[in-house]
Amino acid sequence: MLVWLADYLEQYHSGFGVFQYLTFRTILSLLTALLMSLLLGPKMIRKLSFHQIGQNVRSDGPESHFSKAGTPTMGGALIVLAIAIATLLWGDMESRYVWVVLVVTLAFGFVGWVDDYLKLTKANSKGLAGRWKYVFQSVIALLAMHFLYYTATSPLETALIVPFFKDVSIPLGYYYVVLGYFVIVGSSNGVNLTDGLDGLAILPTVMVAAALGLIAYLSGHAEFSSYLQIPNIAGAGELAIFCGAIIGAGLGFLWFNTYPAQVFMGDVGSLSLGAALGIVAIIVRHEIVLFIMGGVFVLETVSVILQVVSFKLTGKRIFRMAPIHHHFELKGWPEPRVIVRFWIIALVMVLIGLSTLKLR
Repeated sequence: MLVWLADYLEQYHSGFGVFQYLTFRTILSLLTALLMSLLLGPKMIRKLSFHQIGQNVRSDGPESHFSKAGTPTMGGALIVLAIAIATLLWGDMESRYVWVVLVVTLAFGFVGWVDDYLKLTKANSKGLAGRWKYVFQSVIALLAMHFLYYTATSPLETALIVPFFKDVSIPLGYYYVVLGYFVIVGSSNGVNLTDGLDGLAILPTVMVAAALGLIAYLSGHAEFSSYLQIPNIAGAGELAIFCGAIIGAGLGFLWFNTYPAQVFMGDVGSLSLGAALGIVAIIVRHEIVLFIMGGVFVLETVSVILQVVSFKLTGKRIFRMAPIHHHFELKGWPEPRVIVRFWIIALVMVLIGLSTLKLR
């Protein structure tokens, strides 16, 4: 919104022209979301504590988690709010991409909020029934993908780009909608499954968002995209501002979520952040790269799938407990050790994903 104001004021003073630069607005978006999180965080924690909006711990979980019962949760609402406000302030509101990522993020956040609310009111860790959560996620993802599919202006916007190869572009047609659906829902649930330890999910999310923000900027720039031989998606550069907001809001939340956590993000945060990463990766045509950069999220998801399949087929468990971060806890790793080592893995995977921009 402030872009419109700056554009109007530029006729009176040329200095307002600086707000037309994506890099400058991305920095402002990051700082806006960061300050909102840092300033509103303490008040939010006090309010959540006052209303006894505390975490319900799984009875079959690690014993070390029992002490976390009652820790304020649903802090992800602040993340979503900070992202939305920062993006609305500094993004170009004429961009369809900005609107679709915002709507998807807010919609998934609402599903997560309902899930968290039911967990609290029913005083258990189950919340919204899995089938209904999946139905709502599916409806939102399919609506978003149909919108992108029918508003695409070039075949490149709906083609599958294979990293490490210069000229591999596979036309998907309507399968673009199917692929995007699985990316959004899968990414959302991947972050949700990872959010089981203090700060475990939020920093990898910030790292991936930073990388996607860079890719969005490069994809929206004709010269850079041509040099790197990546798809040039007109208007995708505005998503750098959205990703900047994720970085700022995420770092601000980590201030309070780091071990030992003062607040948890809840499903309202994890579901929305995962969906946000997924929809950005789809728009910039880097779904496979997201799969690489989000290696920690993939690992957590696969561990749950393997655990369930193994138990149903053989009656035996592969891991002591899934998701896999609990497996390492039960092996005796202190929680901070699990968290930091997973952060390191996340950083390595993000760097590998970014290397695909040049190794083609």
